Amino acid sequence: MQEQAVDGLDTALARIGDRWSLLIVNALLGGAMRFNELQEVLGAIASSVLTQRLRHLEGQRILVATPYSARPPRYSYALTASGRELAGAVRLLARWGSQQAGVADDGPVHYECGTALEARWYCPTCQRSVSDEEGREPGFI
Repeated sequence: MQEQAVDGLDTALARIGDRWSLLIVNALLGGAMRFNELQEVLGAIASSVLTQRLRHLEGQRILVATPYSARPPRYSYALTASGRELAGAVRLLARWGSQQAGVADDGPVHYECGTALEARWYCPTCQRSVSDEEGREPGFI
């Protein structure tokens, strides 16, 4: 039964599991960007690597490339609905990485009061938060 969890993680890693792809997704969470804008935000990425990652993410339907110039061909890149679904996971990874590096990063905050948000598992049937200890993978007793 544990194979289901590995398969899901394996699928996610195959679709977006490298450093640059996650950084591209993170950059696009703020909205569509052009190639040069992405390169500027990402800093040290080589043009060839950025091109390859953008093509891969487009092939995986994580982002969509929209032409804004025909001659020469130039594109604007935006996340698809599937790509936007990665927001929570990317933010959790960023928060974890900051903690591991000893850097203060509270992550997203509540718009109304400014308090740092916490990620929780939630059971819609019981209508309550559930701890990691209370949860289990499907198929496990």
